[in-house]
Amino acid sequence: MAEGDGRWRVFVDRGGTFTDLVAVDPAGRLRVAKLLSADPRHYRDATVEGVRRLLGLAPGEPLPAAEIAEIRIGTTVATNALLERKGAPTALVTTAGFRDAIWLGRTHRPDLFALRIRRPQPLYAAVVEAKERIGADGTVVTPLDEADLRRKLSALKDRGITSIAIAFVHGARVPAHEAIAAACAREIGFAEVITSHEAAPVTGFWSRGQTTVADAYLTPVLRDYVATLAEELAGVPLTFMQSSGGRIAARGFRGRNAVLSGPAGGVVGAVEAARPHGFTRIIGFDMGGTSTDVSRYDGRHRLSDRKELEGITFRVPMVAVDTVAAGGGSICTFDGERLRVGPQSAGADPGPACYGKGGPLTVTDCNLLLGRLLPAFFPHVFGPGADAPLDPQAARRRLDEIVDRIAAAGNEAPAPEEVAEGFLDIAVERMARAIKRITLEEGADPRDYVLVAFGGAGGQLACRVAEALEISRVLVHPLAGVLSALGIGASGLETRRLKGLDQPLDETGLAALEAVAREEAQSLAADLRRAAAEAGLATARLEPAVSYRLRLRYADADSDLELDWTAGDRPAAEAVRHLREAFAALHRRMFGYVDEARRIVISGLVTEVRLRESLAALRLPRPSGSGRPAATTRLHARGQWLEAAVYRREDLQAGQTLPVDLSASDPDG
Repeated sequence: MAEGDGRWRVFVDRGGTFTDLVAVDPAGRLRVAKLLSADPRHYRDATVEGVRRLLGLAPGEPLPAAEIAEIRIGTTVATNALLERKGAPTALVTTAGFRDAIWLGRTHRPDLFALRIRRPQPLYAAVVEAKERIGADGTVVTPLDEADLRRKLSALKDRGITSIAIAFVHGARVPAHEAIAAACAREIGFAEVITSHEAAPVTGFWSRGQTTVADAYLTPVLRDYVATLAEELAGVPLTFMQSSGGRIAARGFRGRNAVLSGPAGGVVGAVEAARPHGFTRIIGFDMGGTSTDVSRYDGRHRLSDRKELEGITFRVPMVAVDTVAAGGGSICTFDGERLRVGPQSAGADPGPACYGKGGPLTVTDCNLLLGRLLPAFFPHVFGPGADAPLDPQAARRRLDEIVDRIAAAGNEAPAPEEVAEGFLDIAVERMARAIKRITLEEGADPRDYVLVAFGGAGGQLACRVAEALEISRVLVHPLAGVLSALGIGASGLETRRLKGLDQPLDETGLAALEAVAREEAQSLAADLRRAAAEAGLATARLEPAVSYRLRLRYADADSDLELDWTAGDRPAAEAVRHLREAFAALHRRMFGYVDEARRIVISGLVTEVRLRESLAALRLPRPSGSGRPAATTRLHARGQWLEAAVYRREDLQAGQTLPVDLSASDPDG
């Protein structure tokens, strides 16, 4: 599967509003396509339709599978199923006496001052208590009653339950009972059976159980989606982006690893965009139609093994992103007292008002009405027939309705431009607050970073967000509107596993750790090559890259700290001393103190194996245009209408500095 073999390579980011595609054609040229993720009147699936458009196929013309080397996909299917609670009918099988433990969770108040806490409903529809118990030391306290469990599982099957999540107390440490229960469930005929020692082999019953339930709940939805794609793209090798920033063959794509599939592509894409310019400290600013994802990069990807989404905690490695429900499609409203932006979104259908399908006022509409978006430079893909330009008049009507409601509430009627600017200020503040959470609250200064703006709406507010944070440099890639798809193309095949450990940080514990690391690396590399071969991918010439991260904590603490680790890089005594010093430095930075008297333990090992193929076509040439503006436009800024020059990126020259010459304009001109 070498680059330049005369076949297409297609990279897809299927978002909530738009589906973006970047492709390398048989001649090695980059091609780009963007279409609405949902348009049932014109196509069934946006990914398949996008591939057809890239290849220039007529409606109904067969897809030439032999001409496509691979399709790499990031998708929001699992995320949407979680948000909308549309997963598979799932039951939890757990130790007797613990039926409510996973739902009850911790003594954590998501909103400290809320008088009424609204808890998300559990993902499982039923609970089975198994008569079993294994102690923390591995002693069988109560043998598993298989006959009783089979009766209860059979009753679930009759109720229409299709997925089983098995999470026993101490199941990650001693998985014997979970394995027996899983065998029973498979014999009875459940379509999906997942155990906690497979889904999240870590200590902590509550989060391990939640991850297991989420995996059983979401994976069947993913498999249905993958099966549909595989049928329509028959014969084409498919790989999917995982939440950790690496791809996996379809067979290994699971719900627990898919909830940040799309945002992970953006994190990789932002790094790839910054790399040629030598930037190693960046903030990714991915503003899409529904939400904005922000991330931080300090020379390596930041991963977290604990992520909470919609009330569910996932204990699997994921890219560290912070999401705010404000994007180009976020709905702008007046609630009788104040202006609001989001969290509701207009989505792909009907979309913003300017899409011409009866949608509400959104952030995109405000930017259009203030001169930040120019309809003349947009394709005619809007309106009921998907063949019309953007409609500023429809946006203006929606804005005027809000102005009228403000006046009807007893306020002085503001200028429409003032209201639109107010909505943008609210969106900017929410986005800037998200960036502060991943910088200032973690001991980093945003002024030391470059803001890499991308996503379909990233360019609309990037400079305003940078100004709010005193960030002096903003990087906008030529393919910023589809950078997540580009990142998916640049990602490698990857598998990663978290192995729970409980070893002291001494020479004995280090020896045990190195033995586990060797076994994990060999096992994961074999699994990755086998899955790639089954997907039709040629990886024999690619050497696997193996890396490790250690989870360390004080013996009596609950919080892990993560450190990079290289097996066998120094003598044992020196390695232990180095890890102790690194842990102490990180603990001091995070918590402000170090306790030399407390024992440190190795609580877990994350092993990552990656096969990466570099695609030269993704590196763009330096621009060499005329350097002259293509047009002028009226732009609302600084409280007035101004004349501004419009430059097309392809007309710019490398190193060109644009003069800022804004002249007042007649608003009625």
